[in-house]
Order: sequence, then C-alpha cells, then structure tokens
Amino acid sequence: MDILNNISLLPYNTMGINVVARSFASFNDADELSQLMEVRGASVPTLILGGGSNILFTKDYDGWVLKNEVKGIQVVAEDDHYVYVKAGAGENWHSFVEYCLHRNLAGVENLSLIPGNVGASPMQNIGAYGVEIKDVFQELEAFHLRDKKIQVFSLNDCDFGYRESVFKRRYRDQFVILSVTYRLHKTPQFNTSYGAIEQELERMQVQQPTIQAISQAVINIRRSKLPDPKEIGNTGSFFKNPSVPAAFFQGLQGKFPGIVGYTNADGTVKLAAGWLIEQCGWKGVRRGDAGCHARQALVLVNYGHATGKEIYDLSEDILQSVKTKFGVELEREVNIV
Repeated sequence: MDILNNISLLPYNTMGINVVARSFASFNDADELSQLMEVRGASVPTLILGGGSNILFTKDYDGWVLKNEVKGIQVVAEDDHYVYVKAGAGENWHSFVEYCLHRNLAGVENLSLIPGNVGASPMQNIGAYGVEIKDVFQELEAFHLRDKKIQVFSLNDCDFGYRESVFKRRYRDQFVILSVTYRLHKTPQFNTSYGAIEQELERMQVQQPTIQAISQAVINIRRSKLPDPKEIGNTGSFFKNPSVPAAFFQGLQGKFPGIVGYTNADGTVKLAAGWLIEQCGWKGVRRGDAGCHARQALVLVNYGHATGKEIYDLSEDILQSVKTKFGVELEREVNIV
C-alpha cells in the first residue's frame, strides 16, 4: 500500500489539468480501500477517482485522492436469454464493451468508445445513441465508507435518471462502487434509429447489422465529432441536454424555428444543448488554451495549459448566454472539484 505525497493529477484526468493532491494512493479491492480509510483519518477530505474523464479540477486537492483500480471481468450467470457479466469498477469501459463484442453479447455496442471506467457507468447512468446503462444493468457492489461494509444495489435501488443515480444525489460521497454486473442479450436487439447510425452503416456498406458493425459505426461517428483526450484535453460532453415543458418548447419554436427537441416519455421535451450553445456563438471559440470545440459545441477543451478555473469560467459564460437567449438553464455533466 503505497501512499504518495504532493502528486500531480495531470496523468489522472482527461481534461489535462495540472493540479496537485496532498496524498495519493490506489486500491485493488475492498480490504485495501478499508485500510487506506483507516490510515487516512476521519477528518481528511477524500476523493475517489476512476478514469478521470468526468471531472474538472479547479484547484489543488488538499486531501487524499484514492484511485479505484478494482479489476477483473467474468461471466457469473446465464439463462435462456441473457449472460450476466461482472466487471471491476477500475476496468476501462471501452475494454469491457470489446469483451462483450468478442463474445457476441449484445446491449452495450451503442455505448462504444465512451471514455472512463466501469465504475462511472452506473454512477451517472452513461448513455449514447438511444441506450443507457439502466437498459443492461443487473446489480452492483459498493463499499460504504463509514460502515466499511459492502452493499448490493439492484436496478430499483439505483434510481437511475438522465445522467443521474442515487450515487450522485442521496448517497453522494458515501459509497465507492467496486463492481458492476450487466445483463447482456444472447440475441441482439439492434438500436440503429438514433443519431446517424443508420447512415453510417450505409456508408460502411453494411447490409446485415451486427453488434460489431454497430459498434464500429458508433466509433466512427464519435471520432468524427469528438476530440481524442490523448490529443486535446476534454471530458466529452460538458453539459447535459436540458428538458423543458412541452408548452415552453412550443414557445421556443415560435421564436427559433430551427430548435432541436425530442419528446420524453413524461411529455417534456429534451433540447439539444449543443444546438443552444452553437446558436449563442460559442462553437469554436477559444480563450487562450480554453475553448469550445470547433466540431461539437457540447465539448469544452484544453488546448494545452488551460487551468481548471479558466475552463470553468468559460462554462459559466456559456450557461449565462444560453439562459439569456433561450430562458433555458443548462447543467454541467462534469463534476467540479
């Protein structure tokens, strides 16, 4: 159990922000995490870090940063329709998707190339191209930091919402996710109607869809729209797509005929945050090394040496301009530290 002091977190966040943690250590299982919590002491601030793809550091962290390195992927059960696969929270998400694709297990192909680790997938109910984690979720194991006990959470226990779960609200900072078990289909149920998947499959000359082909189509689309964090610091989508009442949306349509909206199951309308931001003139804007990406206005980027505060201030100005122009309050998807 190595505890390091005054460690740069630059290698541990995809936005590429260079801040320092007072103490840093990693854990591979619940026992190591429990030991670290005892050594740390009860009053010291603690941050559990996964893949670092959904976090913006705005200052040095005066506490302990504990890196989740719980690994392992295994099939734990099977029935006539599903295979249940358990993955450690420290596993790379896309590597897990590839594990499923290689075994013809369907359900996560639309979630290909999403950055981050397995542990974050239920934390924020990650989703893309018409699929969310809740659609394939079976259960998870989480370590309670105060009681030092492992608790199992079912689908209902997690109370999933749009990029939300109990771990971001009621149980925020109380649990550490150790593993997640997913329910994968033996027989694929293709979901190609969302976004540009059908057009990309046609461009790829795919006549009979497979989960592998859909995965590749999603990868192609994401790479054409989103910057690679290895080349330009970013956290993917920085803002959530907001939902508004149907009557409010109709009012917006009268003022802005080109506005993009999708009706939710509850009758509200989900707006495209990227469209709103672009209409406010932010797409491609750069302030020093902080910027709004040229191809996707939802993505804020670090072109080299931007500070977290500079990225945050840019996001604040974007929020204010969207509220002023459209009367819509955007919400950051990224965790601010």
